[in-house]
Amino acid sequence: MATVMEFTSPAEEFPLGTVFENLPDVTVELERLIPDGTLIIPYFWVRGAKATDIEAAFETHAGVVSVDLIDEVGSEYLMRAEWDREYFGVLNALGEANIVVLSGVGTKNGWRFEVRGENRQVISDFRTLCHEHDIPIEITAVHALLPLGGDSYELTDTQREALVLAYERGYFDSPRAVSLDTIADELGITQQSLSSRLRRGHRRLIGGTLISR
Repeated sequence: MATVMEFTSPAEEFPLGTVFENLPDVTVELERLIPDGTLIIPYFWVRGAKATDIEAAFETHAGVVSVDLIDEVGSEYLMRAEWDREYFGVLNALGEANIVVLSGVGTKNGWRFEVRGENRQVISDFRTLCHEHDIPIEITAVHALLPLGGDSYELTDTQREALVLAYERGYFDSPRAVSLDTIADELGITQQSLSSRLRRGHRRLIGGTLISR
């Protein structure tokens, strides 16, 4: 059965994390990860700093070949990084174990990842790879995906919890009966984390109900 794992890792253990040394107030959120042979190219959003400062802060990052600004929306900047092929980090371990990254958010306090594997064995393989390469991670949750209504699409329990609570509180009403901040406070997470869970939950629901397979 497909399994979801949540884990944390120190900020400095992820190449993009060294940005917090120069810009401690920024938040980095991985947007998507594209396999490119043995190399994983991440697209990510950065919030909490000016674009020029962000680009300069990434110039000296270990394990990163280049970081380019792709787009900006308000005060958020979409960027793309290419890794040094000789560098082995948490993304490489996830790629070798054939694990999908559902979300990854970093701040000066560390990284929080939510990932999905086909079963518990691949999750175990990932943990072994991290141990062999001295990549420190702390697993905070492991759980099976929850099927909805017997269909082929699936949500993680955290995505389902966020969607159901938002629906019950009237977030999807017009006009909205509650703000994103209020729901995030009730769940005990940041607004950014809640927004990510809702967005990824919507994507899975749309993919499972509106898209032909």
